[in-house]
Order: sequence, then C-alpha cells, then structure tokens
Amino acid sequence: MAINKIKPLAFKHLKPTDKEQHINDGSGLYIRVRSIADGGGMVFRFRYRFDGKQQWLNLKADDLPAARKERDTYTQMLKDGIDPNLEAKLKIERVRKQQLDEQEALTKLAARVTVRDLFIRWRDTDLINRKDVKEVVRMFEKDVLPILGCLFVEDVRKGHITQVTDLLKQRGVNHLARNILKLMRQMFRFAVDRDIIEFDPTASLSVTKTTTKPTERDRILNELEIRALARQLPDAGLLKSTECAIWIALSTLCRIGELSKAKFSEIDFELKTWKIPEANSKNGKAHTIYLSDFALEQFKLLKLIAKSETWIFPNRDDSTHVCEKSISIQIRGRQTTTILSNRSKDSQALVMTGGKWTPHDLRRTGATLMGNLLIQPDVIEKCLNHTEENKVKRIYQRQELKAEQAEAWRVLGERLNLLVTMDSSNVVLIRKG
Repeated sequence: MAINKIKPLAFKHLKPTDKEQHINDGSGLYIRVRSIADGGGMVFRFRYRFDGKQQWLNLKADDLPAARKERDTYTQMLKDGIDPNLEAKLKIERVRKQQLDEQEALTKLAARVTVRDLFIRWRDTDLINRKDVKEVVRMFEKDVLPILGCLFVEDVRKGHITQVTDLLKQRGVNHLARNILKLMRQMFRFAVDRDIIEFDPTASLSVTKTTTKPTERDRILNELEIRALARQLPDAGLLKSTECAIWIALSTLCRIGELSKAKFSEIDFELKTWKIPEANSKNGKAHTIYLSDFALEQFKLLKLIAKSETWIFPNRDDSTHVCEKSISIQIRGRQTTTILSNRSKDSQALVMTGGKWTPHDLRRTGATLMGNLLIQPDVIEKCLNHTEENKVKRIYQRQELKAEQAEAWRVLGERLNLLVTMDSSNVVLIRKG
C-alpha cells in the first residue's frame, strides 16, 4: 500500500477517499484514514523496529499534537531499550492487576470480622453445649467485649489482651483474669482453625506470668466450725431455703449448681433418693444420691416451704431455677471482714475461725468427714461423682458400689446430726482417719 506524505498543516483537510490512506507525519508517526467504504475513520499509528522486526502500534491520541507527543514518548522508550508494544500490554496487565488487588482488598474489608462477631460465632458453635455458657457470656460482656469488641480480629495484638487482664488484676481478681485469658485463648484458636486469622494473639502469652499461678482450694470446715455454723445460721438472715441448701451440700457432697437446678420430681421421698440428671451433672453423668435421714429432713422442709411445684429453688417468677450463683452470693455476703454502713448487719454472721468458706468447700468438707469416718476412698469418689482419672480403671472397673455409697451417706448424716443438735457439746470430735 502506498504511503502518501503530506505536510502537518494539511492534517485538518484530510478526507476519506475510495482507498485507505497511510500518511507519514515523520519519525514513525502515521495517520491511517480508512476508505469511504470502511467508514472513513482516522487513527494514528506508530511504526518502529525492535530486535530487527518491524512493528505497528495504534496510538490513543485524537489529534495530531497529542499523537506527536505520544510518538516521542515511544521513541524515548526505544532508546531505553523498551518495546512500546510490550510495555503497552504490560500496562494493561498492571491496571488489571491493580483493579483485582483493589477488588480483593474491598472483599477482605467487607469480610473483616470484629471480636464481637467472632465471640457470637464461637458462642453459637463451640459454647452451645457448655453448661457454663451463661457465665462465659456474662464475663465477656462485662470484661472483654467493652475493650476488644469493636476491634477487627486480625488487628488484635498482645497489648490488647493484656489490657483486659491488667484491668482485672487491678481490681484484685487475679483468678478471674486467669480464667478469662484461657477463654480468650480458646476463642482465638477457634478463629485460627476457621482461617479467620492466621495467628493467635494470645499464643505467646504465659497464663501464669500474665495473670497468676493456679491454686487448689483446700479449705474444709472442721467439726468445731460445723457446730458453730449450726449456731450461727438461724441468725444470719439467710433465706430458709438457703439454710437447707447448706446442710444438703454438706451431707450429700453435691455441687451447688446441681442443687440450684434440682426439681422435686427428682426426689423420691419414699426410696430416699435424689437422682441428678445428666443435664445437671458437671461431668455429664447421671448420679443417684442415697439420702441420709439428715439430708432427707432438709428436702422435706423445702417441700413444706416451697413456692413452686416444680423447682426446689425457683427464681422470682417461677419460670426456672434460681441463678446458680445465688446461694454462693448469699453466703459470701455474710463473711465480710469489715462492716460497711451500707451493708446488712448480718454481713459477718457466717465468719468462721478458719477463714472464708464457699458452698464448694462444703462438698470437700463432707468428703473429708467421710474419710475420717473410715469410708474407703473409692466409695467417696463414687459419692462425689468424680470421673475416674485412670483410663484403665475407668474402662475395666465399672462397679457402682451403690450399697457402699448408701452406707457412706448414712454414716455422714448421722455424724452431722450429732454435731448440729443442741446438746452436741458432749460429742467427741473425731480425729482424721
């Protein structure tokens, strides 16, 4: 095809003809004018040689000055050893990659999860079968989510975690700080397992160094304190049902949470048994307690004063059982070391010489009394409904020792009855067995 050269000033007067025209503007710039049959369009093109091969490149310019400027740019590229055609393709790819990266960033931004969102997912997935889910939710709502809740999970660092635990330590609740750190670790590991984050921000934190060392409570009430408890309870200002709960916990070795959720339908007053269902048992194993006369009298008293036909310890509107912490809170409130003006006159009513005690200490006390009364350890473990730690024994030794358990509770009940009766001053205190 012939290439017709014209002067740059003649560019404005170019018109399509019956044949396609290639007009040379110099230095590799050409004006391509399509034929009338092809629509007569005009486009600027740049012709150059690279690695011994002639190549054409369509320009983006709409007028001659812009086309000349674009040609000069490509000419400089050639001097720098850059192929304009390849560079144009790479530029398109760069723009495309940038768009994809921006789209991916927007997608990630839209999918970012806050700590509160993560907690809700963890609660509804992993915590759903935990018996203490309400307590875990309460702890997070009070002490964790107000600090971390609005943060995106991938933005959480060790400093954020220690901010939570340090505030708890400043309040003097070091063991609560320890428990909450362990719970946060479970939640963030849940996030790692589901690819929400790559690294657990709690992974390198030592629970002991960050919070406190684990401690095992060993508080038991000795027999003198049990006798003192019997004298002090009537004037402690507790609910009558709470008084009964204290003696039941001591005489049955039950957990206070199991007792708080008990129903009258679980008590057989004729057979003198209390069947704790799997749902209420800490280890998920149903447990039958053979009630001593001492324990049975407490349940009979609860039946007489009952305000509910279903729940032994109902909440205010009888819709369910009382809060599992209710009994513990009442007992703790009677053991303050200082009298405050806004506190009840009963705030020291249950102070004991051996120090503060909790409902769970009553369970330990009852088990210790059994041991002092020469009950065999295996039988006591059955009464406590503990899961056997030795795997071999747990698998192969499945004896229930029901008769032995019933005897253990009977002996314990008789001992407690001697200790709490009004004429117990003549009772000889037993030594440890």
